[in-house]
Amino acid sequence: MVDLNDIAVFVAVAQLESFSRAARALGMPVSTVSRKVTALEEQLGVTLIQRTTRKLSLTVQGRAYYDECSEPLKQLHDAERVLSEAQRKPEGLLRMSVPVTLGQPPFYDFLSGFLKKYPLIEVDLRVTNVFQDLVAENIDVAVRFGELRDSSLVAQRIGRTTHYLVAAPHYLDEHGAPLRPEDLLEHKCVLLGARNNEVEWHLVSGDRSIRLNVTGSVAVHDIQTLSAFVERGHGIGRLPPIFCAEALSSGKLIRVLPEWSAPDVFVHAIYPTRRFLPLRLQVFLQELKGWRSAAWQPLR
Repeated sequence: MVDLNDIAVFVAVAQLESFSRAARALGMPVSTVSRKVTALEEQLGVTLIQRTTRKLSLTVQGRAYYDECSEPLKQLHDAERVLSEAQRKPEGLLRMSVPVTLGQPPFYDFLSGFLKKYPLIEVDLRVTNVFQDLVAENIDVAVRFGELRDSSLVAQRIGRTTHYLVAAPHYLDEHGAPLRPEDLLEHKCVLLGARNNEVEWHLVSGDRSIRLNVTGSVAVHDIQTLSAFVERGHGIGRLPPIFCAEALSSGKLIRVLPEWSAPDVFVHAIYPTRRFLPLRLQVFLQELKGWRSAAWQPLR
């Protein structure tokens, strides 16, 4: 009789299109994964996977076998998880990826509180702006801001955010504060992702909208550096609330043109497509969606 464990390994290899990625996802050596697939092929008497030095692909028989096995195997795993999760508390390792924008004390405070509330959960946190492959990297959940790429992943909208126009008090003392958006053209701006030290800013206020090509003597490529140069008086910048809320409260920064801001962007929690979520991920998503902070505002 065919070993269900061997079938599960074969399905993982087929889904991830790699022995090494399947090994990482299953938590076993690559040699074990290869041996189990070979054992399955020998017991069935067919070649399921065509191996080359550069890639692997399913044979015709392999594709047909995968199509027949993957869904029943998933149902078995789901049933087993339902029974086990119902009898225990949220626990286990939760691998997550968040953008650099979120890698700030407010989020760390939230995550710290979450871990204290669920002491059996462990966290592997990656703070990066790289859009990682959640399946290949075995990541349970990622938080992403703005437009999403087309994907087979599940995206749960958890909030919205924007960017404020801010400047240091001593910059405004020297150059004055803009009274209308067009005045920004006469000011130095600290630019994010600019080319030739010019970038387009899209600003909105209610039903009003304007686009301006602003310039400045400092162009940067990450929010932390932008914040540092704005605080040091090098011009007006656009910062998300999580980066400037504390500085605004302390007076290190002043919000200019407060009725204007960048258009809202949505914040999403992204996780691999599956009908059954581990309990640790379920409670994390609930807590994350309920978190109220400078990072984002509730959905309207």
